[in-house]
Amino acid sequence: MSTDDWKRQAAEQALGYVEDGMKLGLGTGSTAAKFVELLGGKVRSGLNVVCVPTSEATRAQAAALGIPLTTLDETPALDLTVDGADEIDEELRLIKGGGGALLREKIVALASERVVIIADNSKRVDVLGKFPLPLEVVPFGLKATERLIARLAADNGCDGEIKLRIGTDGKPFLTDNCNHILDCAFGSIDDPESLEDALKLVPGLVESGLFLGIADVGIIAGPKGVEVLSELDIDFDEDI
Repeated sequence: MSTDDWKRQAAEQALGYVEDGMKLGLGTGSTAAKFVELLGGKVRSGLNVVCVPTSEATRAQAAALGIPLTTLDETPALDLTVDGADEIDEELRLIKGGGGALLREKIVALASERVVIIADNSKRVDVLGKFPLPLEVVPFGLKATERLIARLAADNGCDGEIKLRIGTDGKPFLTDNCNHILDCAFGSIDDPESLEDALKLVPGLVESGLFLGIADVGIIAGPKGVEVLSELDIDFDEDI
């Protein structure tokens, strides 16, 4: 089986957490897109849900599939969010933001009663940081913001190149919120909680791609099958 197949397996497993009448958050990225595709099939078969997308790309996909959409202003409390991750460790700590939607993803996740993360096994790590940590920053004062981030990160044992993300058009990448992304190649983040606390001191930093204490369940598919990482006692439909 391919990585694409494993992503689909994880997405199929996540459907077991969806119940009729739920208010859902829809993640962003290639694995989350598999879930949105499968959810569209369930909606066409009669499933009644309403969803908040975490990016304009996800919004367009969901709308094309006929999935009912809402906003957090209209529906500020969600039952469940299903999203992907760029890295996930054994404590369900995540790095997210490879697709540039980390701010909206975190807002939607924290508005949800439960968060299920779906991934293929290449995203599973012992220590976060091999995937460059995305940071969403405002364009104003970018170089000063980058310098402060580098200094505070170094104080927390994280050194590495910090690069402004460039889009396919050769210009600085813009998020859906019209901000930039700095990708931090730290290699290893031994104490993500301390780093997150330090980054909160940076005024030009809107949000980091560290998702700590947010995920409730991790569904990871790979050559050995599907593994569910969770400390929660959640009923799961094994027939999904």
